[in-house]
Amino acid sequence: MNNNIHPIKPMRYYKPTIISIFVVTFLLSGCIPQKEYILLQDKSTKGNYENPFGPGTNITDKYFLMPNDYLFINVSTPDPKLSEFFNQSSSSGGGNAQRNQNFFYYQIDDSMNIDFPYVGKINLAGCNVKMGKTRVQEALKPFLKEYNLTFKLASNTFTALGEFRKQGVQTMQKEQVTIFEAVAMAGGTTPFGKKRKMKLVRQLPDGPVTYEVDLTDKNIVNSEYYYIYPNDLLYVRPMRAKQLGIGESFSLGLITTALALYLTLDAIIK
Repeated sequence: MNNNIHPIKPMRYYKPTIISIFVVTFLLSGCIPQKEYILLQDKSTKGNYENPFGPGTNITDKYFLMPNDYLFINVSTPDPKLSEFFNQSSSSGGGNAQRNQNFFYYQIDDSMNIDFPYVGKINLAGCNVKMGKTRVQEALKPFLKEYNLTFKLASNTFTALGEFRKQGVQTMQKEQVTIFEAVAMAGGTTPFGKKRKMKLVRQLPDGPVTYEVDLTDKNIVNSEYYYIYPNDLLYVRPMRAKQLGIGESFSLGLITTALALYLTLDAIIK
């Protein structure tokens, strides 16, 4: 008889080990690695961000006006009556102008025109904000010699979708909003937002372009994606943890599931 042969141990001998492996595996599957949510990590060896516009370039220099954009325009002259004449509301013949305190909204139509009081249509195709202001100034030259012109983009909004706490259209409170400020304005991302692969959809004159942005990479600060453009769309996809049904308050669900697994295994092993 061979004394080296060990008898097969009953299944209940392995029960604690099996259950431990199951629970540990389940817990690990629900964990989110630090690299998924820590911002401004040093990924200089992996980053592929470039800024073709160079440092110090204002966002209004890079954003080109689009159809349906709204503009704030106000003409101020030494003569209040003359100023009022060039700041007529839509009910007074100002075309697509709408009064808002001391300014007027002018909507750019599909042909990239605004209908300006007395002057008529002014085409703003291919213009950023500075170029648009120059076009209006040129249109006013035959009528005015001394005046001040205020010309601002009024439709400063972006859209946040996916794993943001506040989804929807967000209003930009200033001309230059960083991508981190935009995320904060949308309430930040949920714990299951995939920050390393955020989609940025940008409306350009030739059509929309989609970029992939890594919010955890500090090199984004020196890139063209650091500032949000008006009409940008930000989308953060969910991690697999959420797809598996693990919510933000997953602790209770995790415990309940682990307990159910334990009872099931215990019943089988017995």
